[in-house]
Amino acid sequence: MALLRKINQVLLFLLIVTICGILYKKVHRGTVLRNETDDDSETPEDMEDEIPVVICAAAGRMGAAMAAINSIYSNTDANILFYVVGLRNTLSRIRKWIEHSKLREINFKIVEFNPMVLKGKIRPDSARPELLQPLNFVRFYLPLLIHQHEKVIYLDDDVIVQGDIQELYDTTLALGHAAAFSDDCDLPSSQDIHRLVGLQNTYMGYLDYRKKTIKDLGISPSTCSFNPGVIVANMTEWKHQRITKQLEKWMQKNVEENLYSSSLGGGVATSPMLIVFHGKYSTINPLWHIRHLDIWGLIILELETMDCGLIFTRCPYTAKPWARLQG
Repeated sequence: MALLRKINQVLLFLLIVTICGILYKKVHRGTVLRNETDDDSETPEDMEDEIPVVICAAAGRMGAAMAAINSIYSNTDANILFYVVGLRNTLSRIRKWIEHSKLREINFKIVEFNPMVLKGKIRPDSARPELLQPLNFVRFYLPLLIHQHEKVIYLDDDVIVQGDIQELYDTTLALGHAAAFSDDCDLPSSQDIHRLVGLQNTYMGYLDYRKKTIKDLGISPSTCSFNPGVIVANMTEWKHQRITKQLEKWMQKNVEENLYSSSLGGGVATSPMLIVFHGKYSTINPLWHIRHLDIWGLIILELETMDCGLIFTRCPYTAKPWARLQG
């Protein structure tokens, strides 16, 4: 009887531990991203037709996000579902921006990002403090935001779309790839531009190759980088490969070893993605994400060397018209 009692106690303990583990995962997931307008009424047919687009709306860049959303909405007939992500103190402003403009016609959900999920994972860095803003890391947590869709587009807020987003969504991801990005070296004239203005388009510009941990990765410093400001992601593969956990691991390593910093070319959000996705991503048509067109008037040089129309362009924040409208 004593042996039986001990066995029952052990089984009860294991059951309690299992239940606690399940509850922790649910609570942890809920604290990262919370949908302000959860709606489970959509049918599977509706979701198949939707193109989910994730874009962040930071307090000081609200106009940028709205301009990006408007450019997408104005250039497609596709059924877009916008996931507009913000911090708790900006959610009402996001809704006001949308509902008091022509954007009130869009299909959208406002999602709260809890910055506490980043606690202990970001190394303090004064070189470019704007890159340490919590919303810069939303792209790491896409599966916690998108529960119903197999495929999703993530966009930085400093983009203007000049083509049909359906074409970007139709990007084919190779078997086993969790995401697609645009390589920084794809455009014919990009090498000349980078040499001319000293911009980085290789891993050396993002990682500190003096550190043993980086050397041990076996990645050549001359490997062409990619920019995760435009992502087409497969949520099933992302979760299967535990991409979020891998990214968090490298964030933690950076806190401990200072493997990359915003003083290097790419800041703190790009570097872990370069490590985790090295050799394991599909490519986006480079015309969907052209970097540095704004540098010192080189947009004119770049456009003159291209045989087809510009689809995606990025601008420096200080040059954007909406930068003067914040407040």
